[in-house]
Amino acid sequence: MFGKVKKSGFSKAAVFFICAMLLSLFVAACMFPAGKNKHNKSGDKEFYRNQNELFGLLEKTETATERRFSIINQIASNYRREKKDNELILFLTDYVKKYPDDKYNAYWLLLTAYIYQEKGAEPIAEMYFERIIKNYGDLSIQGKSIHILCLQNLVQISTSPENRIDYFNQLITHFPDEINKTELYVRLALEYEKMGEWNQALQSYSLFLAQEDASKIQIPTIPDAYSRARRLVDFNNSPKDWTFESLAALETAVKDAISAQRFTTLDKYRSKVNFFAMSWKQDAGDPNSQVTFSMRDFGYASRIRYNVRLDAASNPNEAYLRTWGWRSYIKVWYLYFRKVNFPLNPEIHGRWEWAGIYYGEKL
Repeated sequence: MFGKVKKSGFSKAAVFFICAMLLSLFVAACMFPAGKNKHNKSGDKEFYRNQNELFGLLEKTETATERRFSIINQIASNYRREKKDNELILFLTDYVKKYPDDKYNAYWLLLTAYIYQEKGAEPIAEMYFERIIKNYGDLSIQGKSIHILCLQNLVQISTSPENRIDYFNQLITHFPDEINKTELYVRLALEYEKMGEWNQALQSYSLFLAQEDASKIQIPTIPDAYSRARRLVDFNNSPKDWTFESLAALETAVKDAISAQRFTTLDKYRSKVNFFAMSWKQDAGDPNSQVTFSMRDFGYASRIRYNVRLDAASNPNEAYLRTWGWRSYIKVWYLYFRKVNFPLNPEIHGRWEWAGIYYGEKL
């Protein structure tokens, strides 16, 4: 998850740490010795007596006051310290039900949700986080927005792409200065992809690319965020007139052009978006892998040959054609063909493109 996500990733530990910080307010608010609920039959008598004393003070203290907040925090702290989470949950939920107008109820429910989340009962925790967002105004405790914490936890634990889309949009819309929009636009785009909402996904990717730090940001679990977004957006904006109906059609066309030394034709067959030429060890995201050369520069006056069959490593989505004789330091080039994955346009999706070149023999 992403805490107050200015520049960090979405680790679950980070959000737990923030929630733990909020829980630590129990201790910081201590004003009375520890006690215990009179209905609890086990444990130390002094603990019961002091806890009952706090309940008595609570009944006599006016609602929606800082003093009442401190008393409830102390009661909760005592339960927490004694690992009485079930009693703590019962106390907090009963209190919210009994005093529906207490301005701190969103906080008590947040603590309840966190306890359930810590116990592994994430569906129940999700229900409480949702309840806070939908039914309670935002509340700031020590500079921490309750709604932001809820949304951050919901994004982490929800298994529904549709719900996660809603949470991301709420964070971006309502808390643009409190979160890292660059990261959230990518995560939002990925959720739209899961839903098959490709127009919205491309819009989110475009918003991501428009951010100043898009090309530099490091996002946990999405190492290729920038290259992925760039490829999809650029491909969407291109004419896509270099694609072929099938792998066989692409293979035949490329081989014929090589045999006839029609290098200008070969240039037309190359993908016009993110075409690469690199060694097998090189990273596709390396700027040096992007090429602008003409095939004529390396094929003219040379006898270029190719294998009759595609390489054995080819599969239903990728194919490699070994060629050799090029006028370069490395004579062997593998031409890389790829099936187009672009569901936004059914007429293009599933066609084939010549996407790149690998230099040298396969490793």
